[in-house]
Amino acid sequence: MAATTNSSFSRPKWRLIVLATLSFWLSASLILDGIVMPSLYATGMVTQPGFASAGYFLFETFNHLEVVCAAIVITGILLLKTLAEEAGAIERWQVVSAFVLLAIVLIFTYGLTPEMGALGLQLDQFAGSGNAALMAQMHSSYWVLEASKFGLAGVLLTTIWRQA
Repeated sequence: MAATTNSSFSRPKWRLIVLATLSFWLSASLILDGIVMPSLYATGMVTQPGFASAGYFLFETFNHLEVVCAAIVITGILLLKTLAEEAGAIERWQVVSAFVLLAIVLIFTYGLTPEMGALGLQLDQFAGSGNAALMAQMHSSYWVLEASKFGLAGVLLTTIWRQA
């Protein structure tokens, strides 16, 4: 029997996995925020009666994909931190940043998206739109968190790329 070796094929390239995941995550978010949603607004689809449920489905599905991306990034960064060939290649702030990205995504998944979806549904057709101010506040919270996510993920992507 041949002895097992620690060849380059037996260990995943975690730095590459983290870089690819962050790149995919940022580009998918940019497509959703920069192309899909503005297109839906421009065509007037957001004013349609069924948009709240369709929007909820779209964002809930994307949020779950983001949770998977955040988990892969955290796993990769923690493995790079503990198994790094270069001592100190991954710094503590990078680990904290990965966990902050996960926290942002969890706020989207279990906080903002369900609440915004519920506010968008018109269950009582005789009630006025008294929730418009709350919806505007939630949209601004979404954009602040989204900008934070882009900034943090971009800095993390850049620094891990430079460390390679």
